[in-house]
Amino acid sequence: MQSLNPDPKAHYTSVYGALKKIIRTEGFWRPLRGLNVMMMGAGPAHAMYFACYENMKRTLNAVFHHQGNSHLANGIAGSMATLLHDAVMNPAEVVKQRLQMYNSPHRSALSCIRTVWGTEGVGAFYRSYTTQLTMNIPFQSIHFITYEFLQEQINPYRDYNPQSHIISGGLAGALAAAATTPLDVCKTLLNTQENMALNLANISGRLSGMANAFRTVYQLNGLPGYFKGVQARVIYQMPSTAISWSVYEFFKYFLTKHKLENRTLY
Repeated sequence: MQSLNPDPKAHYTSVYGALKKIIRTEGFWRPLRGLNVMMMGAGPAHAMYFACYENMKRTLNAVFHHQGNSHLANGIAGSMATLLHDAVMNPAEVVKQRLQMYNSPHRSALSCIRTVWGTEGVGAFYRSYTTQLTMNIPFQSIHFITYEFLQEQINPYRDYNPQSHIISGGLAGALAAAATTPLDVCKTLLNTQENMALNLANISGRLSGMANAFRTVYQLNGLPGYFKGVQARVIYQMPSTAISWSVYEFFKYFLTKHKLENRTLY
């Protein structure tokens, strides 16, 4: 849906319509392309992400002398965690998006990695890293600040409460996703190097840099171009962040409880 100049056979007007058309014309498993490479990256990326966030949040709250939570500390901690997360996830995103493009020439994640490495060099995997950070730093700042704020409202004692973690996580993800969609459209263009769009914009060679991506999106689709796929992005991020927070909070509760029980026993 974020494609700036899609093939007529891959022109979608709604999320449901896109899903139905993809399954009908390209097969039942087509929407799951790139799943393996995302799973490989997500484990180490999220481990660093949450470990960095918790440590930075604790340290910054002590620096700002807050008894509870400082929204500024949460925002800065989320931004720092993003640097580590995106360093791992950016190459995975490049491979995933190239596999997912309509009529993609890549048959598997491994063949995609080999082709991109051989034709464009290792830099291709980080061509959109600055754009990814420019998108994800505000995304994660909004995400973490909103999550912590909602937790203060509906779970003030910060107990393990699955329902509060799901609601706070889902709403925080939806708000952050909608606010940062223009940056996501630019990141997609840099990752996929969409040939038809670049030709239409009279760009030869490779497109690089967020400023160039912003100009190209506006040149081809105007202001509405920055919000292509916003519904799909919100629908994707809401359950994603809700699941992520509820699973993380469960393991934090489980491991902390287990640790306290061991200390009590000995």
